[in-house]
Amino acid sequence: MGIEKVGCCSKFVENSQLYFAMIFLQFVYGGMNIITKVSLNQGMSHYVLVVYRHVFATVAIAPFAIIFERKHQPRITFPIFIQIFILALLGMEKMNIKKVRCQAKVMGTVFTVGGAMVMTLYKGPIVEMVWTKHHRTKINNTQISSDKQWFIGSIFIILSTLAWASLFVLQAKVIETYKNHQLSLTSLICFIGIIQAAVVTFLMERKTSVWLIGWDMNLLAAAYAGVFSSSMSYYVQGLVMQKKGPVFATAFIPLMMIIVAIMGSFILAEQIYLGGVVGAILIIIGLYSVLWGKNKEQIMENKVTDENLSFALKCVHIIDGKNSNQNAEAPNKLLSLPHSHMNVINQEENKVLT
Repeated sequence: MGIEKVGCCSKFVENSQLYFAMIFLQFVYGGMNIITKVSLNQGMSHYVLVVYRHVFATVAIAPFAIIFERKHQPRITFPIFIQIFILALLGMEKMNIKKVRCQAKVMGTVFTVGGAMVMTLYKGPIVEMVWTKHHRTKINNTQISSDKQWFIGSIFIILSTLAWASLFVLQAKVIETYKNHQLSLTSLICFIGIIQAAVVTFLMERKTSVWLIGWDMNLLAAAYAGVFSSSMSYYVQGLVMQKKGPVFATAFIPLMMIIVAIMGSFILAEQIYLGGVVGAILIIIGLYSVLWGKNKEQIMENKVTDENLSFALKCVHIIDGKNSNQNAEAPNKLLSLPHSHMNVINQEENKVLT
């Protein structure tokens, strides 16, 4: 009885650690948003901040890649990236709208996106929190940006979101081929980020003084964003995507808006509005719906692979040529099995042959 309880606990920890990992990453990203806001408000160039962020990220992750993966360094060429991108466009998420689990994923996505839009576009009355009840911030009536700047900013945010989503898809495809070299891949991502950000910065910033950085909030923002929000986060989300796929990993991202709102209220004394509360509720409902659908889908996939494994083992045991109809179907079944099942089949086949 005690052994069964220990087994159940260990299985629960094993299954839930991916959920905790993604929730933890949203807190990391939330902290980055708060620290970055403070740094930018103090005059830090956002172009330079991105460069330093990737410098810290590369310096933090590259030594681990050299130490642990130096014997088998991956060879990545431009044609491979093209191939990966084409495969990504072909679709990585199977959808059958007739299935309840797929409907749950679709509705969960709608609720999540809707909640994020509500938090962004609708304010409503201020919701007084215990920690902000006696605090009043000064309202600045100065027009910060024009309608044109607001429109351009919205376009760039949309492009940024598409690029961020593409990163998840591309990273998931790369990991399928280089699953034993995730540290090297993370280092490469961060290093390429340095080159891209540096080129943009040299084009946009003409003053050399913007590169100066001291022992202040600017240094903290760059180091935190690089070490935690880039190198560590890219590596952890890669591990999660290897087991659960990119849709599972991205399902947690809207939680960051809730975390940032709460942290901003605590640290920066920002007001929380009714729209933020309503949006947060919608995001939580959507997240639960997506994860429920993914969990049901995973259960069905495991059931199918187990059935295929059983069928393939029977084919191995009749390797002498009997029941040729089943034996003829074996190759197609074998192609759909994971490596762990193939190892079992190979062991059984060796037993039969010997």
